[in-house]
Amino acid sequence: MVVRGDSGFCREELMAWCEANRVEYLLGLAKNERLKAEIAQEQKEAQARYQETGHAARLFKEFVYQTRKSWSRARRVAAKAEHLEKGENPRFVVTSLSREAWPAQALYEEHYCGRGDMENRIKEQLMLFTDRTSTHYLRSNQLRLYCSSIAYVLLQMLRRLGLEGTELAKAQCSTIRLKVLKIGALIRITVRKVWISLAGGYPYVDLFRQVYEKLCAVPLKH
Repeated sequence: MVVRGDSGFCREELMAWCEANRVEYLLGLAKNERLKAEIAQEQKEAQARYQETGHAARLFKEFVYQTRKSWSRARRVAAKAEHLEKGENPRFVVTSLSREAWPAQALYEEHYCGRGDMENRIKEQLMLFTDRTSTHYLRSNQLRLYCSSIAYVLLQMLRRLGLEGTELAKAQCSTIRLKVLKIGALIRITVRKVWISLAGGYPYVDLFRQVYEKLCAVPLKH
């Protein structure tokens, strides 16, 4: 288990609790003059690279750091020295994760920056009307939340099993719903059958056929 958060969560109480309970953590660390002095050389080199290429440049460094008063012990800090068009953009994170498992660059780019993806998952559920809990009864609101959660799980499976390798492989749930599922259709009911005729002008018919074939090939578990 890894506790991952921005600098608002970087508090001695939380880090000490994690260390005492064998829980790993990776937290943003607000920059200050002492931290920036640690990467002064890397920041100059990033600036030189930017001036030479005209493209954003970044370097990484790690060191052991302890605040003067608030921290009870020294801790591992990974730093990004970056220079953009607008100027310097240093960033710092503090972690209990080992250098062997997570070198500085991978720690920041893959692990720490990945925390924003959690917010995308929440946003996707809201796109599926998870927040429509406006009835006067707890049970009915709970049922609505169940339905939205099930819809999210189904669309997540559709994205993973049916849309892999397509233009919508990384699309959000609202886009999948609009382009793959929301199709005009004519329904005719006879004595023996129910006929569903999809709209002939559907612009994503090739994608729909491709997804259909992929899902048909998925083995069913008994």
